[in-house]
Amino acid sequence: MSQDSRNTGHDVSQVGAEPDRQSCSPEEDLATAFVRETEVIEESVENGKAVRRKGIYLLPNLFTTSALFAGFFAIVAGINGDFTAAAVAIFIAMVLDGLDGRVARMTNTQSAFGAEYDSLSDMISFGMAPALVAFTWILQDIGKTGWVVAFLYVACAALRLARFNVQIGSVDKKWFIGLPSPSAAALVAASVWTFHSFDAEAFGFKLLMLFVVGAAGILMVSNIRYYSFKDVDLKGPVPFVFLLAIVLGFVVISIEPSVMLLLLFGTYVASGPVMAMMRKMNKTPPTR
Repeated sequence: MSQDSRNTGHDVSQVGAEPDRQSCSPEEDLATAFVRETEVIEESVENGKAVRRKGIYLLPNLFTTSALFAGFFAIVAGINGDFTAAAVAIFIAMVLDGLDGRVARMTNTQSAFGAEYDSLSDMISFGMAPALVAFTWILQDIGKTGWVVAFLYVACAALRLARFNVQIGSVDKKWFIGLPSPSAAALVAASVWTFHSFDAEAFGFKLLMLFVVGAAGILMVSNIRYYSFKDVDLKGPVPFVFLLAIVLGFVVISIEPSVMLLLLFGTYVASGPVMAMMRKMNKTPPTR
């Protein structure tokens, strides 16, 4: 037999044997094989050594899944014309998104899988959902300009999340670079909730929503800094008046939730450009 023939026969035997190694053993049922084949394996560095870990942490990913569900529900509610429920669902997703990271840090269950899953969930809840809810409510009446601006928001949300992921650890945690996607989504959702509650569907409100959605998208990819509140110590003691202020805040919001939330997040969104202009004005002119 020639050398080529021997090599060919060797290769064929290897290929033929490969499925036997991958198939499950007679003692292993299909369910066990499925779990084994779909297992998530992460590599991390602990104490200077590479560690391979199987599985995912359940608790923080439950919050992420709940936020994803709320975002998907907002899209469905918007398609069905229930815009109040859609806006509320986006705010619920925002609360859940804030909890999953804190739970992961408190229980020391951070993982690369959780970070990627959270970003994908954010893209649905704070990228797709606000744009589609705004579009199905009022932007579709403007024609091509409406869906172009809605797509602009979605694209900016994706770019914002991608940039945030690559900048982790390289920027000051006290500040966000660009408007955070949950705050942008809250602004759009509060606007839809408020204007829809007051049946504000005149052409002027259509242009206003066009501006709100477009501006929120552009601010997400801007270099304007926004205060992150990450340096606030929630574990330390605070004066009693702080708790009283929080209680009064809940009371005020409950009076007219849509309007109060719109004012709250509208103020936060405007704070970035306002502080940027103030810093620029306070800079001393260069000496000649």
